[in-house]
Amino acid sequence: MSEIKDLIQNALDQDYNSANKTFGSIMQVKISDLLDQEQIKLADQVYNGADPDEDDDNSQLELDLEAESDDEEDEEGLLQEPDSDSEEEEEEELDNSPE
Repeated sequence: MSEIKDLIQNALDQDYNSANKTFGSIMQVKISDLLDQEQIKLADQVYNGADPDEDDDNSQLELDLEAESDDEEDEEGLLQEPDSDSEEEEEEELDNSPE
């Protein structure tokens, strides 16, 4: 935790070289920890037959960005029926515009 305090203090003091070194050190530790976790996970799959698709609490969740139904899209205003009159007017404006 003191590294983070050092990073903030170096940034406030405008000592960007020291802040950069501290930031690099923090990121190196975090990446090393993540690589170790992945190595353990892979070893568990190879030697213990663990399911590779098994959802862990630490795994990143995927977002479902598609709407569940048309009613839901209508409620959110995402699906709007274009006016046929406005389309015709736009086409006329494009036909009459100078090129």
